[in-house]
Amino acid sequence: MRLEDNIRERLRGKDLLLMTHIVLGYPSFAANREVVAQMVAGGVDLIEMQIPFSEPMADGPVIIKANQESLSAGCTVRQCLDFAAEMTRTHPIPFLFMTYYNIMFKFGEARFCEEARRIGIQGLIIPDLPPEEGGSYLALASKHDLAPVMIFAPTSTDERMASLAAASGGFIYCMARRGVTGSETHFDAEFNRYLARCRSQAGGLPLAVGFGVKGREDVEALRGRAEIAVIGSETIRLVEREGAAAVGPFIRGLTDAQTPKKPAINHERMAFLRALPLEIKQGITGAEAKAFLYQDELPDSLLAKLKDFLVPDGE
Repeated sequence: MRLEDNIRERLRGKDLLLMTHIVLGYPSFAANREVVAQMVAGGVDLIEMQIPFSEPMADGPVIIKANQESLSAGCTVRQCLDFAAEMTRTHPIPFLFMTYYNIMFKFGEARFCEEARRIGIQGLIIPDLPPEEGGSYLALASKHDLAPVMIFAPTSTDERMASLAAASGGFIYCMARRGVTGSETHFDAEFNRYLARCRSQAGGLPLAVGFGVKGREDVEALRGRAEIAVIGSETIRLVEREGAAAVGPFIRGLTDAQTPKKPAINHERMAFLRALPLEIKQGITGAEAKAFLYQDELPDSLLAKLKDFLVPDGE
């Protein structure tokens, strides 16, 4: 699936990705636009856009309030789709929709999935739709290459996790604790045991951890344990306190803590470069040499310099 492929590609350069959450229409679409731009500039890897619903049962007070105020201001599903289309055109990262099944049902499952694919959405999180009751949704998601992200909870048995993973796509969303979004989470020995169970039952899908991830210390606690850290309520609180402009510095404070993976050098290509005549080596720029050693696709300028030395398969 597109989403899993994009996640794995991003993991080639980072050991932990960051996914953020916004409620569409709160405090306004104009504010959403600025917040998304700040998030992307700050280094966010994925963004989960919530289409507001009147009874968001998985959410805590912060996100419930945002849903209610967005709906009170007149937010519609059509506006959310149009805004999402603008975001996917503007920013080169994966976007997902998070919402509740009533929104999709009222809009029409087939129409919703078709529109989501058309506007560039890569995944869907529908927390109140278990796979046993979502056969038509899962079929439509597969048809339109939309990853149906399933959710593990600390109360999930191993058997339940395995069945959820079999229906999931893109990644597994692991609730860090019981309850709703926005409360404090302790990343302790009990959490480690839970996440080990998540890993063993996830069927090889990347793990995203959310619910109570609030700052740099929490993000660091997930390094080496999960592939994606999810920041939700905290950015909404930040916008309420300080405005959209505060989001960029906050996100950079999280992502600055990450140590990018050093790409693996291609030693066969290194030997090839070393064996080239001196006059050829002297004509290769540093950027071209780096591209040759670390990337699969080579610049045309370098290919022209090496055309007499490359074998037919490009090596």
